[in-house]
Amino acid sequence: MGIALYTAEATALGGRKGHVKSSDGNLDLDLSMPKGLGGKEVKGTTNPEQLFSAGYAACFDSALQLSARKAKKQTTSAVTAKVSIEKKLKGFGLSVELYVEIEGVTQEEAEELVDQAHEVCPYSRAIEGNVKVKKTVKAL
Repeated sequence: MGIALYTAEATALGGRKGHVKSSDGNLDLDLSMPKGLGGKEVKGTTNPEQLFSAGYAACFDSALQLSARKAKKQTTSAVTAKVSIEKKLKGFGLSVELYVEIEGVTQEEAEELVDQAHEVCPYSRAIEGNVKVKKTVKAL
């Protein structure tokens, strides 16, 4: 293990139909089961897949900005992460689709920057080999 630069802490109570709260109180959310998983999906609540998709999108966009700076490219970008829960032979699994739009570079440069970001993004590295990640890149 490396040296921790930052540690986030959250506690969940009640599983997918419960509540999640970060140790600093900044994240304080009720959870409900999505309709696609047989739940009631209560308005104003979230679920683990939404939380993961938000974190992955933000982290990947930061990694993309880092890759662009290293390549001395002036860009703006937007990353959308779609996280799906899937039935597997043994239990459940996740899959991810990343939709990346980058302004200020060619399509080839955009794809290269996304590949570089995928190599350094902590979320990408954490799920490597366990979760299928499809990347769609569009230069604007």
